[in-house]
Amino acid sequence: MVEKLLSDNINNADVLLLGIEYDKTSSFGKGAEKGPKAILHCFDTQLELYERFTKWNPAKKLKISSFILSNLKNKKPELMVKEVSSEIRSRMDNYKLIISLGGEHSISIGIFDAWSKTKLKDQITILQIDAHLDLRDDDSDYSFNPSKFAHSCVMKRALDMGFKIVPVGIRAYADFEFKTAKVNNVTIFEWPCDENKKMIEKIINSIKTQNVYITLDVDGIDPAHMPATGTPVQGGLSWRFTLKLLKEVFAKKNVVGADIVEVAPKENEQLTEFGAAQLCYYMIALKFKHQNSTYVS
Repeated sequence: MVEKLLSDNINNADVLLLGIEYDKTSSFGKGAEKGPKAILHCFDTQLELYERFTKWNPAKKLKISSFILSNLKNKKPELMVKEVSSEIRSRMDNYKLIISLGGEHSISIGIFDAWSKTKLKDQITILQIDAHLDLRDDDSDYSFNPSKFAHSCVMKRALDMGFKIVPVGIRAYADFEFKTAKVNNVTIFEWPCDENKKMIEKIINSIKTQNVYITLDVDGIDPAHMPATGTPVQGGLSWRFTLKLLKEVFAKKNVVGADIVEVAPKENEQLTEFGAAQLCYYMIALKFKHQNSTYVS
């Protein structure tokens, strides 16, 4: 019998899993607003408490709770961003770690906005795992209702806020997005590539700050592992490389927060939400591994 991982007490927890139900600007497949509940269901009922890669049991040492923002579905992107930012700001001092669960990638704009209002703003690099650069200034090239807060604009907004960004897994972008990256001295790690230790070292070395925020769009991982997403692209990160990269990031840097976005559940296919739940628990295990004396690196 698999034990439950989530605590019922949201006000007395170490880690908060914040579900953000939103799917207003997605440009291809829909359904990302259903992602948070699907991920949390897997997290709470399907994962083993013993995290085998880090060789310890975070749920027995930490209180992990969840909360879902379910009142955003019909709001305009700019209003959603404001509400997400306010929610994150009001909660970030109450938990050791917040992992947000989307929802489409535009929810991350609100999260970035919240971090941009902290004293760490100039000391955080955003590590982006994604198939797309998301560097459009707006989505007017494909939308009849253009917005600067669309899911394809999330990393452009991050740059506008002054964050340094490191995009990994990229394999689809417009020419003007590529130019934006170059103008802003952004090193793009395109995929497919040789997934080896040298590549991980290159990625880590490109992160110039000690503090890192991870935004993980599941389409950054190969669709063989994460098929249920709105804009899948062949040739993404392998599951093994994803785990190794995350392990090194947490070992070498201070991860201040994370989000996992663009899970769009499909009927009779639970691999994607289960994978997202696994990654979520793995990141928690890596972040707090010092609380387990038997951890082996």
